[in-house]
Amino acid sequence: MSSLGAPLSAPAEEYLSWLAVERGRATNTISAYRRDLVHYEAALADTGRTSLDAGQEDVERYVAGLRSGARSAASVARAISSLRGLHRFLLEEGARDEDPTADLETGRLPARLPKALPEGDVTRVIEGVTGDDPASRRDRALLELLYGTGARVSEAVGLNLADLAGGDGLVRLYGKGSKERLVPLGRHAAHSLARWLEPGVRDALCPERWRRKGDSEAVFLNTRGGRLSRQGAFAVVRDRGRAAGIELAPHALRHSCATHLLAHGADVRVVQELLGHASVTTTQLYTKVTSDHLRAAYDAAHPRAGL
Repeated sequence: MSSLGAPLSAPAEEYLSWLAVERGRATNTISAYRRDLVHYEAALADTGRTSLDAGQEDVERYVAGLRSGARSAASVARAISSLRGLHRFLLEEGARDEDPTADLETGRLPARLPKALPEGDVTRVIEGVTGDDPASRRDRALLELLYGTGARVSEAVGLNLADLAGGDGLVRLYGKGSKERLVPLGRHAAHSLARWLEPGVRDALCPERWRRKGDSEAVFLNTRGGRLSRQGAFAVVRDRGRAAGIELAPHALRHSCATHLLAHGADVRVVQELLGHASVTTTQLYTKVTSDHLRAAYDAAHPRAGL
């Protein structure tokens, strides 16, 4: 199973979309990573594993097979880079609690700065959702929440109604390792959520009988009446972005939230707490983004900047 058209798991497809949209990876790079991940997931399947439950021993065994085969050193390094990137993505998204590739010595993806949208583009995407039907109200609320709080998509779809019940303008999010944090909703996000949760709107998607435990408590439902999945939320954001002429993924709204807060003077420690970063070093990447923006604006506007 090594052909380009072979199927990948939904998490792997989401990772490749994230690479293309947010990291700006070239089409040829995405195609090469796809081949690598098809091969990796096929090897895992032979042992009854998937990328969601593979352990360090599974990864080491797979990499040892790569190194003992006929592949060039560059090809092996790229393959390791692709699976490391996948597992880091799954960890960041909350789909896994640990990274089985953490101790691999090669194949690290180059560190790149987060990609944020211009504020006008975010506004265009969100305000482009104008329908009054349940799906449109849900989509508007989801977009406002992701951008307004900087929530990870896994945190957004994991929300329960009780997490909004405080009435104090705060929402309870559960990040990596089920670590809880309270973040402000903001006026627009609170308004959109209230419209989605009005009687007869979210209720219109509720089934006569809930299929899975916990679905009845979910804030965001799919059109079949179940809890909206990460893949479903990804599709909502992608499709609403494309309707506005923008290639968009949930991560871009999180990055944009952080970047725009810092650009408007928010303290880096406050943004760290808001996004649930374990280390301020991660948050400081956004400081570099806003500094670059500031420098570019200065160079373009100041009459003696280029002298």
